[in-house]
Amino acid sequence: MLALKMAFIGLVSLLCVNLISQLISFEASAQIVDTLQGFTPVPLSQSNFELHKPYDVAANDRYSFSNGEHRLWVYSTDKPHYQGSTTKPRTEIKIRGYDYSSGVWQFEGYVYVPSGTTGVCIMQTFGGSSRATTMMLRVYGGSFTYYRSPVLLSNVYNKWIRVNVIHDVGASNVKIYLNQQLRYEGAGAGGSSHYFKFGVYAQNDESNYMESRWVGIKVLRKN
Repeated sequence: MLALKMAFIGLVSLLCVNLISQLISFEASAQIVDTLQGFTPVPLSQSNFELHKPYDVAANDRYSFSNGEHRLWVYSTDKPHYQGSTTKPRTEIKIRGYDYSSGVWQFEGYVYVPSGTTGVCIMQTFGGSSRATTMMLRVYGGSFTYYRSPVLLSNVYNKWIRVNVIHDVGASNVKIYLNQQLRYEGAGAGGSSHYFKFGVYAQNDESNYMESRWVGIKVLRKN
């Protein structure tokens, strides 16, 4: 009986040690990271921001820029961005002039998503061989997700969140940082040309109205 009791105590102790180790590992992975170290920003102006919007509405009906803030919105019933397209509605900005096929590149921006916006991509790295994009940052039910899953960050509505995406083409590696904490790391999707986009692009189970606001947009290249 004593031996059984000691074995049980030993098992509980081992489980506790494993749990503590997992917690320590999680805390270490959630450390604040200076993602900009070793990167150089490229010059950006309004001419680098190419708006993609429903083809039958004026730009100011789906986009505004004031005091450094890009505000983009779209409805689930809107037309695609050009006639004949079979894609869902979007109001996005493509960062023009910095398409890349090699090297290590980084996107940075601060995003605000109003409550109710869901089923939408708010940022993407375009280009891939197995699919059209290397990565998508989406919103579902108040959480940021990598494509549909996994969940990267919960309770994201109505607050400013820093987004950093690093794409290492040669290593086929993608990292997503939210508020300077690494939330996702995985393989790229191939492809011969890439660029960054941000805004709102309807996905599955989208809300009727979708909106995101962005400030502090940067594109950086590794030294």
